[in-house]
Amino acid sequence: MNKHAPGFQHSAAFAEKKVTWLELFYDLLFVAAVSRASHVLLHVDNGSIPVEYLTKFVLIFVPIWWAWVGQSLFVNRFGQDTVSHRIFLILQLFFVLIMTASLSVNFDQYYIPFLVGYVGLRAMTAIQYLSVQKKEEAHRKITARYLGSRFWIGLVISSLSLFFDSWIRYVVLYAGIAVDILLPLIGRQYLVKSPINTHHLLERFSLFTLILLGEAVISILTVLQSSYWTWQSILFASITFLLIIAMWWQYFDNVEKKVNKTIETAGQTIIYGHLFIYLSMCMIAASIQLLFLEQLNYSFMLSFIFGSVLLYFFSTSLVFHKYRHVHQRLGISHLALLLGLLGAFFAVDLFFFIPNYIIVGEVMVFFVVYAKLTT
Repeated sequence: MNKHAPGFQHSAAFAEKKVTWLELFYDLLFVAAVSRASHVLLHVDNGSIPVEYLTKFVLIFVPIWWAWVGQSLFVNRFGQDTVSHRIFLILQLFFVLIMTASLSVNFDQYYIPFLVGYVGLRAMTAIQYLSVQKKEEAHRKITARYLGSRFWIGLVISSLSLFFDSWIRYVVLYAGIAVDILLPLIGRQYLVKSPINTHHLLERFSLFTLILLGEAVISILTVLQSSYWTWQSILFASITFLLIIAMWWQYFDNVEKKVNKTIETAGQTIIYGHLFIYLSMCMIAASIQLLFLEQLNYSFMLSFIFGSVLLYFFSTSLVFHKYRHVHQRLGISHLALLLGLLGAFFAVDLFFFIPNYIIVGEVMVFFVVYAKLTT
């Protein structure tokens, strides 16, 4: 442990950093935001989820994810459990409530409250960076100043959307959000010199993952409440419960046992990779309900659920590969086996009409094998 590659260091002080109770309370308010975003996927028209709603789901989820990520990264690098930090976080909670209350597929009606909530959240984070940079030194000071000053670019662009109407307003809004998201990537040269605390960051993202697993649990409850308790519904719910356990097993055993938490980088693989993990988990949660209710066209249903699982597989493989101990990384044979298994299930289901509880059983089997191979 005395030798590390350039840019990979271990700090005993960083290793001791723990998630605070206020951070956990902060996460709690995002539960409602995630739930409202996920429910957009339940809009079905003529046996499919319209592209309009798939797009709206992504457009609603990305600002939620980025607002949460922004504060989590500040806490990871510079956060201290002080009175001033608590005040900033409490103010952000107010903006989280505003943003969450305005989340809707009807963007026009709730546009201004959404903009106020999002811009308020990000502005608070930017101010925190500018405030803390006065007390920092060397590379940490440069990092705080870069992020604190550059984030205002995206905020200004998004705020200018108020001066436009129709679709142009949303182009400007999301152009600002895109700039905001890309700025850490552009400034990676500064961020690698002030590395994140990998242990704390993984703990934060794991807690958000629990929120997404909670959405899948809610889907099971919806299944049980949507009809009389028949043997099919009980079997479907039981297999789905095992699926969620397998997902939990695969994700959290990797985080707990297989990841080298002494590695310290800019953490961007974890940060941006988890966006796709979270999107796929929302899609899997929605798939559970839609699969049971049989509201979707059969071929679309298969494409949606297996596509969601494939996205989860690629995302988690990418995120954990870099941080796994070298001798525990997946090889080409593992990837071929998992992709072959998923492809075989999909191909069989396309040729033969398969009951929904068997389809969810196939997904469960895939996750069990995935968990077994990776943990």
